[in-house]
Amino acid sequence: MHLSADFWNNKYKDNKTGWDLGAISPPLKAYFDQLENKKTKILIPGGGNSYEAEYLFKNGFKNVFVIDLSKIALENIKTRIPQFPDSQLLHANFFDLNTTFDLVIEQTFFCAINPNLRPKYASKMHSVLKSKGKLVGLLFDAILNDDHPPFGGNKKEYLSYFEPYFSINKMEPCYNSYHNRQGKELFCYASEKIIFK
Repeated sequence: MHLSADFWNNKYKDNKTGWDLGAISPPLKAYFDQLENKKTKILIPGGGNSYEAEYLFKNGFKNVFVIDLSKIALENIKTRIPQFPDSQLLHANFFDLNTTFDLVIEQTFFCAINPNLRPKYASKMHSVLKSKGKLVGLLFDAILNDDHPPFGGNKKEYLSYFEPYFSINKMEPCYNSYHNRQGKELFCYASEKIIFK
């Protein structure tokens, strides 16, 4: 199963974007609202329409980057926020990224990639974080689909991928999920682990 740029562009063209809340996810809004350093370099991978990027940008975080395979999704962001810098809307594959960030926000990206890429996701995520960088976001804690996104999973599985690369500060059920995701999300807060080669 190859989830290509065409696959995702067609989802946007056909308006088959059931993962899209049309607004910022409440747990991420709560997290963003307590962030103080507006210079933090932030990445939102597989960001799609990225209401999270819009919220951050409009609240003074000007160092926000979105990477997505879908050009349409990135154009949607630009249409909503014309002043968002083109250079921070990356039309590329996350796994090809070769720059680093202070903070990466996980929001429906992990569940969208082919599950056999999950170990590679954890490794790549570690490599795109600066020293003392953080991975923060939401992971589905539910049985979803076997043959198409969103792919589900559970805490035990996720820890098996993350623990070699991260110190897990928190991975627990969300108390403030969007109404149709209540009981189905884990809030994850992980710090980059120093790995001695």
